[in-house]
Amino acid sequence: MEITNLIPHIEALIFASDKPLTSLELTELLNNAFGFMEDKLTLDQIEAGIDGVTEKYKSEFYPFELRQSGGGWQFLTKKDYHKTIAQLNGDKFLKRLSAAALETLAIIAYKQPVTKGEIEAIRGVSSDYAVQKLLEKELIIITGRNESMPGHPLVYATSKTFMDYFGINTADDLPKIKEVLAEQMVEPTIMKDVQADVEHFEGEEEHTANPDAETEDDTLLSVTENGELIAKENEDDN
Repeated sequence: MEITNLIPHIEALIFASDKPLTSLELTELLNNAFGFMEDKLTLDQIEAGIDGVTEKYKSEFYPFELRQSGGGWQFLTKKDYHKTIAQLNGDKFLKRLSAAALETLAIIAYKQPVTKGEIEAIRGVSSDYAVQKLLEKELIIITGRNESMPGHPLVYATSKTFMDYFGINTADDLPKIKEVLAEQMVEPTIMKDVQADVEHFEGEEEHTANPDAETEDDTLLSVTENGELIAKENEDDN
Protein backbone atom coordinates (compact mmCIF):
# COMPACT_ATOMS: atom_id res chain seq x y z
CA MET A 1 0.00 0.00 0.00
CA GLU A 2 1.20 3.48 -0.86
CA ILE A 3 2.17 5.66 2.09
CA THR A 4 -0.22 8.39 0.92
CA ASN A 5 -3.09 5.90 1.14
CA LEU A 6 -1.90 4.67 4.53
CA ILE A 7 -1.76 8.10 6.18
CA PRO A 8 -5.56 8.66 6.51
CA HIS A 9 -5.96 5.29 8.22
CA ILE A 10 -3.21 6.11 10.72
CA GLU A 11 -4.89 9.45 11.42
CA ALA A 12 -8.26 7.78 11.93
CA LEU A 13 -6.91 5.25 14.42
CA ILE A 14 -5.03 7.81 16.51
CA PHE A 15 -7.96 10.21 16.46
CA ALA A 16 -10.49 7.56 17.52
CA SER A 17 -8.35 5.91 20.20
CA ASP A 18 -9.00 6.80 23.84
CA LYS A 19 -5.34 6.13 24.67
CA PRO A 20 -1.97 6.77 23.00
CA LEU A 21 -1.09 4.17 20.38
CA THR A 22 2.43 2.89 19.79
CA SER A 23 3.85 2.23 16.35
CA LEU A 24 3.61 -1.52 16.97
CA GLU A 25 -0.04 -1.24 17.96
CA LEU A 26 -0.78 0.78 14.83
CA THR A 27 0.95 -1.86 12.72
CA GLU A 28 -1.12 -4.65 14.24
CA LEU A 29 -4.40 -2.74 13.95
CA LEU A 30 -3.83 -1.82 10.33
CA ASN A 31 -2.79 -5.34 9.38
CA ASN A 32 -6.03 -6.56 10.95
CA ALA A 33 -7.97 -3.95 8.98
CA PHE A 34 -6.30 -4.96 5.73
CA GLY A 35 -6.29 -8.68 6.34
CA PHE A 36 -7.19 -9.30 2.73
CA MET A 37 -3.78 -8.05 1.61
CA GLU A 38 -1.20 -10.71 0.84
CA ASP A 39 1.74 -8.54 1.91
CA LYS A 40 1.61 -7.48 5.54
CA LEU A 41 2.34 -3.89 6.44
CA THR A 42 5.74 -3.47 8.07
CA LEU A 43 6.74 -1.33 11.02
CA ASP A 44 8.91 0.77 8.69
CA GLN A 45 5.88 1.55 6.51
CA ILE A 46 3.81 2.56 9.53
CA GLU A 47 6.58 4.79 10.86
CA ALA A 48 6.94 6.41 7.45
CA GLY A 49 3.19 7.08 7.52
CA ILE A 50 3.47 8.53 11.04
CA ASP A 51 6.23 10.85 9.82
CA GLY A 52 3.87 12.00 7.08
CA VAL A 53 1.07 12.73 9.55
CA THR A 54 3.48 14.54 11.87
CA GLU A 55 4.76 16.72 9.05
CA LYS A 56 1.23 17.49 7.87
CA TYR A 57 0.08 18.88 11.22
CA LYS A 58 3.18 21.00 11.77
CA SER A 59 1.48 23.58 9.57
CA GLU A 60 0.26 26.69 11.39
CA PHE A 61 -3.11 26.05 9.79
CA TYR A 62 -3.83 23.31 12.37
CA PRO A 63 -4.32 24.08 16.09
CA PHE A 64 -3.21 20.55 17.05
CA GLU A 65 -0.28 18.28 16.27
CA LEU A 66 0.76 14.63 16.41
CA ARG A 67 3.13 13.89 19.27
CA GLN A 68 4.54 10.99 21.22
CA SER A 69 3.20 11.44 24.72
CA GLY A 70 2.02 9.10 27.43
CA GLY A 71 3.74 6.12 25.85
CA GLY A 72 2.38 6.42 22.33
CA TRP A 73 1.12 8.65 19.53
CA GLN A 74 -1.79 11.04 20.05
CA PHE A 75 -3.15 14.33 18.80
CA LEU A 76 -2.50 17.20 21.20
CA THR A 77 -3.53 20.83 21.04
CA LYS A 78 -0.60 23.13 20.40
CA LYS A 79 0.55 25.16 23.38
CA ASP A 80 -0.53 28.43 21.76
CA TYR A 81 -4.14 27.41 22.43
CA HIS A 82 -3.73 26.39 26.07
CA LYS A 83 -5.66 29.31 27.56
CA THR A 84 -8.43 28.93 25.01
CA ILE A 85 -9.23 25.29 25.72
CA ALA A 86 -8.69 25.72 29.48
CA GLN A 87 -12.14 27.34 29.57
CA LEU A 88 -13.76 24.01 28.69
CA ASN A 89 -12.45 22.22 31.74
CA GLY A 90 -12.57 24.96 34.33
CA ASP A 91 -10.66 24.63 37.60
CA LYS A 92 -10.01 20.93 37.04
CA PHE A 93 -7.86 21.71 34.04
CA LEU A 94 -5.99 24.51 35.77
CA LYS A 95 -5.62 22.84 39.17
CA ARG A 96 -2.01 22.55 40.21
CA LEU A 97 -0.29 20.01 42.40
CA SER A 98 0.59 21.10 45.92
CA ALA A 99 4.23 21.78 46.71
CA ALA A 100 4.45 18.60 48.80
CA ALA A 101 2.87 16.46 46.07
CA LEU A 102 5.07 17.97 43.38
CA GLU A 103 8.17 17.43 45.49
CA THR A 104 7.20 13.81 46.12
CA LEU A 105 6.39 13.28 42.44
CA ALA A 106 9.78 14.67 41.42
CA ILE A 107 11.57 12.26 43.75
CA ILE A 108 9.61 9.31 42.37
CA ALA A 109 10.21 10.42 38.78
CA TYR A 110 13.98 10.66 39.18
CA LYS A 111 14.54 7.82 41.66
CA GLN A 112 12.00 5.25 40.44
CA PRO A 113 11.42 2.55 41.36
CA VAL A 114 11.43 3.87 44.93
CA THR A 115 9.82 3.01 48.27
CA LYS A 116 7.93 5.44 50.51
CA GLY A 117 10.65 5.09 53.11
CA GLU A 118 13.26 6.23 50.59
CA ILE A 119 11.05 9.17 49.62
CA GLU A 120 10.67 10.22 53.25
CA ALA A 121 14.41 9.86 53.84
CA ILE A 122 15.00 12.42 51.08
CA ARG A 123 12.17 14.78 52.06
CA GLY A 124 12.69 14.48 55.80
CA VAL A 125 8.93 14.37 56.48
CA SER A 126 6.07 11.88 56.22
CA SER A 127 4.85 11.44 52.65
CA ASP A 128 1.73 9.33 53.26
CA TYR A 129 -0.72 12.02 52.20
CA ALA A 130 1.28 13.15 49.15
CA VAL A 131 1.72 9.58 47.90
CA GLN A 132 -1.98 8.85 48.39
CA LYS A 133 -2.99 11.95 46.41
CA LEU A 134 -0.62 11.05 43.58
CA LEU A 135 -2.11 7.56 43.47
CA GLU A 136 -5.63 9.03 43.35
CA LYS A 137 -4.64 11.26 40.45
CA GLU A 138 -3.08 8.20 38.78
CA LEU A 139 0.22 10.04 38.33
CA ILE A 140 2.07 7.20 40.05
CA ILE A 141 1.49 3.46 40.29
CA ILE A 142 2.55 0.61 42.58
CA THR A 143 4.88 -1.63 40.61
CA GLY A 144 5.48 -4.29 43.25
CA ARG A 145 7.52 -4.75 46.41
CA ASN A 146 11.19 -4.41 47.20
CA GLU A 147 12.03 -7.98 48.20
CA SER A 148 15.54 -7.05 49.35
CA MET A 149 14.34 -4.65 52.08
CA PRO A 150 12.90 -5.60 55.48
CA GLY A 151 9.11 -5.83 55.38
CA HIS A 152 9.11 -5.88 51.56
CA PRO A 153 7.79 -2.30 51.18
CA LEU A 154 5.74 -1.23 48.18
CA VAL A 155 7.62 0.27 45.25
CA TYR A 156 6.34 3.31 43.35
CA ALA A 157 6.95 4.58 39.82
CA THR A 158 5.41 7.13 37.48
CA SER A 159 2.47 6.13 35.27
CA LYS A 160 1.49 6.69 31.65
CA THR A 161 -0.88 9.35 32.96
CA PHE A 162 2.16 11.14 34.42
CA MET A 163 3.87 11.13 31.03
CA ASP A 164 0.70 12.36 29.36
CA TYR A 165 0.21 15.03 32.06
CA PHE A 166 3.68 16.44 31.46
CA GLY A 167 3.77 15.84 27.71
CA ILE A 168 6.63 13.35 27.63
CA ASN A 169 6.84 9.88 26.13
CA THR A 170 9.13 8.08 28.60
CA ALA A 171 10.87 8.85 31.88
CA ASP A 172 14.07 9.27 29.86
CA ASP A 173 12.57 12.47 28.41
CA LEU A 174 12.67 14.16 31.81
CA PRO A 175 15.09 17.08 31.91
CA LYS A 176 18.42 16.28 33.48
CA ILE A 177 19.02 17.74 36.93
CA LYS A 178 21.89 19.88 35.66
CA GLU A 179 19.52 21.34 33.05
CA VAL A 180 16.95 22.24 35.69
CA LEU A 181 19.32 23.89 38.13
CA ALA A 182 20.96 27.05 36.88
CA GLU A 183 24.68 26.65 36.61
CA GLN A 184 26.30 29.13 38.92
CA MET A 185 29.97 29.76 39.38
CA VAL A 186 31.00 29.20 42.97
CA GLU A 187 33.13 32.12 44.00
CA PRO A 188 35.53 31.87 46.95
CA THR A 189 34.07 33.38 50.12
CA ILE A 190 36.36 35.88 51.78
CA MET A 191 36.23 35.91 55.59
CA LYS A 192 38.08 37.83 58.23
CA ASP A 193 40.22 35.72 60.53
CA VAL A 194 37.76 34.90 63.34
CA GLN A 195 40.55 33.98 65.74
CA ALA A 196 42.14 37.38 65.15
CA ASP A 197 38.84 39.08 66.02
CA VAL A 198 38.53 37.08 69.23
CA GLU A 199 42.07 37.93 70.26
CA HIS A 200 41.40 41.57 69.42
CA PHE A 201 38.36 41.87 71.69
CA GLU A 202 39.73 39.74 74.51
CA GLY A 203 43.02 41.58 74.56
CA GLU A 204 41.68 45.09 73.96
CA GLU A 205 43.28 46.48 77.12
CA GLU A 206 46.57 44.85 76.27
CA HIS A 207 46.47 46.36 72.77
CA THR A 208 45.71 49.75 74.28
CA ALA A 209 48.63 49.49 76.66
CA ASN A 210 50.92 48.45 73.85
CA PRO A 211 50.59 50.95 70.96
CA ASP A 212 53.05 48.92 68.88
CA ALA A 213 50.66 45.95 68.75
CA GLU A 214 48.57 45.46 65.60
CA THR A 215 44.91 46.30 66.13
CA GLU A 216 43.71 43.98 63.34
CA ASP A 217 45.18 40.96 61.64
CA ASP A 218 45.84 41.72 57.98
CA THR A 219 45.40 38.07 56.98
CA LEU A 220 42.17 37.05 55.23
CA LEU A 221 40.81 33.55 54.87
CA SER A 222 39.37 32.38 51.57
CA VAL A 223 37.16 29.33 51.06
CA THR A 224 37.62 27.90 47.57
CA GLU A 225 34.93 26.15 45.53
CA ASN A 226 36.46 22.84 46.66
CA GLY A 227 35.97 23.74 50.31
CA GLU A 228 39.66 24.36 50.98
CA LEU A 229 40.61 27.10 53.44
CA ILE A 230 43.51 29.27 52.33
CA ALA A 231 45.05 32.41 53.78
CA LYS A 232 46.16 35.47 51.88
CA GLU A 233 47.24 38.99 52.61
CA ASN A 234 44.65 41.76 52.72
CA GLU A 235 45.42 43.81 49.63
CA ASP A 236 43.56 46.85 51.01
CA ASP A 237 46.19 47.25 53.71
CA ASN A 238 49.08 47.34 51.27
